[in-house]
Amino acid sequence: MRKSWIAALALMASPAFSAGLEIVVEGEANGMIKIDLLEDVAPQHVERITGLASSGAYDGVVFHRVIEGFMAQTGDVEFGKTGGDLRAAGRGGSDLPDLPAEFSDVPYDRGVVGMARSQNPNSANSQFFIMFDQGYFLNGQYTVVGRVTEGLDVLDAIKLGAGPNGSVVGTPDMMKTVTATE
Repeated sequence: MRKSWIAALALMASPAFSAGLEIVVEGEANGMIKIDLLEDVAPQHVERITGLASSGAYDGVVFHRVIEGFMAQTGDVEFGKTGGDLRAAGRGGSDLPDLPAEFSDVPYDRGVVGMARSQNPNSANSQFFIMFDQGYFLNGQYTVVGRVTEGLDVLDAIKLGAGPNGSVVGTPDMMKTVTATE
């Protein structure tokens, strides 16, 4: 009896993380991207992403930076909402503080999800990116938070950006809804 009580307390004291995200994409790409979140690898970042998803903060946020053969970036809940002035998309975050880096040995393969940040490694906030292909030069430089388990075809269809920074011209694709799953 005592062991089960202790186990129950330990479970209640541990952070409650969702196991994944379901992102409904709308635009040139239409469909769902399912992501397995790696709460053992980056617990603070996973907690942030699932919290923002659960609050609806990611709903209607555009893919503002999409570079062919590299990655699609989204998650600017401050400046990246559909219907607003998207000229500053990619410069914002959430109203929560930035997070300290949680680097790991998980490589940046196709479908891996990483946290976007500024030059400061401890500046990740709400933005994240999904890899179209491997990008091992990012290993140990950006926090890995998950990997795509379904919907790579949807990822591949996201409207591409232009120029060296991959800014999307015109109407970008968006995350219509983002749901944290268990």
